[in-house]
Amino acid sequence: MSKNTLALAFGAALAATTALTSFSALAAGEKIFVSFQNLSEPFVIAMNRALQAEAKVLDVSLIVVDAQSNSPKQSADLANAVVQGAKGVIVAPNDAKALAPAIDDLLAEKIPVVTVDRRVEGTTKPVAHVGADNVAGGRTLANWVVKTFPNGARIVHLSGQPGSSSAIDRAKGFRDGIAAAGSKYQLIADQTANWKRAEGLTVTEGILTANASNPPDVVVASNDDMALGALEAVRSTSGGKSKTLVIGFDALPETLGKIRAGEMSGTVEQSPSTQIRTALNTLVNHIRKGSELKSMALEPTLITKDNLDKADRIGEVK
Repeated sequence: MSKNTLALAFGAALAATTALTSFSALAAGEKIFVSFQNLSEPFVIAMNRALQAEAKVLDVSLIVVDAQSNSPKQSADLANAVVQGAKGVIVAPNDAKALAPAIDDLLAEKIPVVTVDRRVEGTTKPVAHVGADNVAGGRTLANWVVKTFPNGARIVHLSGQPGSSSAIDRAKGFRDGIAAAGSKYQLIADQTANWKRAEGLTVTEGILTANASNPPDVVVASNDDMALGALEAVRSTSGGKSKTLVIGFDALPETLGKIRAGEMSGTVEQSPSTQIRTALNTLVNHIRKGSELKSMALEPTLITKDNLDKADRIGEVK
């Protein structure tokens, strides 16, 4: 599904919500429990901002909790959703498999659940998911490398938090795409930096030091925080003279500014605001009128200097 198609689906869901005259009498102010994997991540901060705005439109109360990248904490938080009388739950799982028992407990209590951004695996019943096609996003990064370096490239790949479905999928899409391009594309390093800028910096510094005599052509990071850390490492280890390119994923405003300035090559857009608004509308429509909980997938878009206007958060670039 394309970005435009998902936006249309969201628009239709929103229109249907607005058109229902019985909503406010039936469930105004009902509680929706939302568990994010880590509210300190810039991508999640943007998602939460859009969630708060949409909740006001729909007249629902939110209980938003931060798992702090801790699966046992997130499982305990989800158990607390029952105690707090939540009518529905939205969750961005810290780990694709670790959250399955906690989500099964919610389903047993007949509390509807929608995952957003990151899927869950191993539940007894299917769980509706709204998010980007992260495998496609990884392939998009691989395709950009092949197009940018038609004669081959030495590549550093920074993957995300182990166990996260988005990290697993982006890495799969990228690795498969590079493998299919042939042996002239070499992954000289393939390491996690756990979505974190500081780790992106230190991991990349170590790789660049080890390859000082033959630097990589490009650093491909599975999120923008790691990419920004890698960019700092590239600058610091070369005195600003390195030709190593850096590309990321998430289209953060800071990254968009770097792309506009010619300091970064690109990023992949996955529209966090559309994801969370669609997830909330899907869940509220199900609670209020029994609409089916359906999964929706967003096809990520590569953002470069040539199409910055297509970025979801371009208006936030300073």
